Amino acid sequence: MSVSPRPGPRPGPRPGPPPQSWSGDGADAVGHPAVDAVVQAMANAANLAPADQIAQYEAAYQTLRETLATIDQA
Repeated sequence: MSVSPRPGPRPGPRPGPPPQSWSGDGADAVGHPAVDAVVQAMANAANLAPADQIAQYEAAYQTLRETLATIDQA
């Protein structure tokens, strides 16, 4: 009777730790002022009425797009 090897993890790099959950307390700063400001704005928007949140989300989206565009150009 032939015994085949048991499957195991594939060799190679292992994935890193899972992303930390966002707490909204400022401890999650990423070090980029524009991104940190967007994160704080999202925390503040959570306390707004849903209709008022839309403008905050759109502004955050635009800021992140502009920030990413400047990073791509660097």
